[in-house]
Amino acid sequence: MTGWAEYVLALAIFVASHFLPRIGGMRERLIRAVGRRVYFSAYGAVSLGLLVWVIVAAGRAPYVELWPQMPWMRWVPNLALPLATVLVTCGVGLPNRHTLGGRRHAAFDPGDPGFAAITRHPLFLALALWAGAHLVPNGDLAHVVLFGSFTVMALAAIPAFDAKARRELGAEAPVFFAASALLSLRPLTDRGWLARNARPMMIRLAIGLALWAAALHLHGPVIGVSPLPV
Repeated sequence: MTGWAEYVLALAIFVASHFLPRIGGMRERLIRAVGRRVYFSAYGAVSLGLLVWVIVAAGRAPYVELWPQMPWMRWVPNLALPLATVLVTCGVGLPNRHTLGGRRHAAFDPGDPGFAAITRHPLFLALALWAGAHLVPNGDLAHVVLFGSFTVMALAAIPAFDAKARRELGAEAPVFFAASALLSLRPLTDRGWLARNARPMMIRLAIGLALWAAALHLHGPVIGVSPLPV
């Protein structure tokens, strides 16, 4: 079990970092002390660092194969990750407080829902896509636990957030859900939606693809494994 120590510790600290701040109102006190922007910027940086540690620790854990890696499997994350990074850049700052990464005090306009017309939960879908795609070529126990857990948590969060939105919105909930979508490509064929959203979406698309390219080139030096198909 000593070979699993770093991985178990990293995973435990990562999970704890998402639950401990909510105990006893700690998060609210920190936000009052340093401000919302500083708190969430620092929290995001810490979470990202811990995520990298968990992934690296999973690679160092004892190898227990559950299924072998086939050559085609490496294509799955390489095809899925560009879409995942675009979902992230399009979802950050979404004028929808009922999702991860949405602006907390933004007013949602049902007549112009923006990217929420495509999906109201882009960051959760991006996380599920990232984790699920990485699960395919990583068939050892440590990585199956890691990526499988992230996939399940991301998908489970969607109905949980939707249920919370229904409670908070009350009578306004049907309008909100009618204007937004779990996942729909229909807005891409709507000339009115495109006229209002095409330019800012193209900018976010370009940023997302640039982030994907950077992650692709940094994957080897940071994680220690080349992501490219062999």
